[in-house]
Amino acid sequence: MRMTSLFLGLAVLAPAAAWAQAGAACVPDSAAAEHVNACAVQRFQAIDSAHHILYGDVMRALSANERPLLRKEQSAWNRQRHATCKARHAADEAAANWPQRLHDCLSELTQERRQDLMHWLHHGAPAQR
Repeated sequence: MRMTSLFLGLAVLAPAAAWAQAGAACVPDSAAAEHVNACAVQRFQAIDSAHHILYGDVMRALSANERPLLRKEQSAWNRQRHATCKARHAADEAAANWPQRLHDCLSELTQERRQDLMHWLHHGAPAQR
């Protein structure tokens, strides 16, 4: 189930990531859209990888009866993250820097989610869900 969610998440991002990286490398000081987009994709990938590691650590630390609740919450959050960022930047899809905007949004929401996962790690399931 967890792997299915991971593959689904990667499938949703793959087209944008591939488009952003096609023929371009991250050049931090460049103003060219393809370089800026590639940098945004790389930043998101690093943040998302760290997020997946933290999620795995939290899952291992939880009791067997807490894991299904976090798994359900994480899956819902992942769907909402993608929907929120796509909606937030729907009007920008034709822009050359759309991949940057999308991935910066995904990075921001992923970093915000870290606090929730840290709460799970240190305190278990939140009292009200």
